Amino acid sequence: MKWIVGLGNPGPQYEKTRHNVGFMALDALAARHNIQINQSKCKALIGEGHIGGVKTVLIKPMTYMNLSGESLRAYMDYYKADMDDLVVVYDDLDTEVGKIRLRYQGSAGGHNGIKSIIQHTGTQSFNRVRMGISRPEPGYAIVDYVLGTFPKKEKELLAGMIEDTCDALEYSLGHPFERTMAEFNK
Repeated sequence: MKWIVGLGNPGPQYEKTRHNVGFMALDALAARHNIQINQSKCKALIGEGHIGGVKTVLIKPMTYMNLSGESLRAYMDYYKADMDDLVVVYDDLDTEVGKIRLRYQGSAGGHNGIKSIIQHTGTQSFNRVRMGISRPEPGYAIVDYVLGTFPKKEKELLAGMIEDTCDALEYSLGHPFERTMAEFNK
């Protein structure tokens, strides 16, 4: 069984924000495979199904970004889920809008959701898909930027990035993550 955790904040006020691209990607992947992400378990909304013949669980923590690790840890403990079968999908300021970067380890890089996951799992080694949101202009507060929506000029880049993320996630279910990285880190 594989499990994919998309990071974001719950509630309609955050739905279309840059910080919620992880949720957007999971929703798109769920739609591709007719998976309903609607079971409330482990401080998260969860959907289960098969993607390419692989049993896959899609998880959207409902703890708010800064506490994402609580939900992930609760799921791990309850279901005895293995970190090797995990992929975390989230927004990244250091990646250009429209681009994705895959990694299998590293620091939180200032991302509070990843910081929480590292804190609750005790490791920096887990598979990740970082979705680019670019950095704001100098003088623009980071918190306001990540909680802001994408401007119209970035809508096409966002749509393409969500599709690329879904493609990478699907590919990762049937291939080693290193091979997935080689395929999708362009």
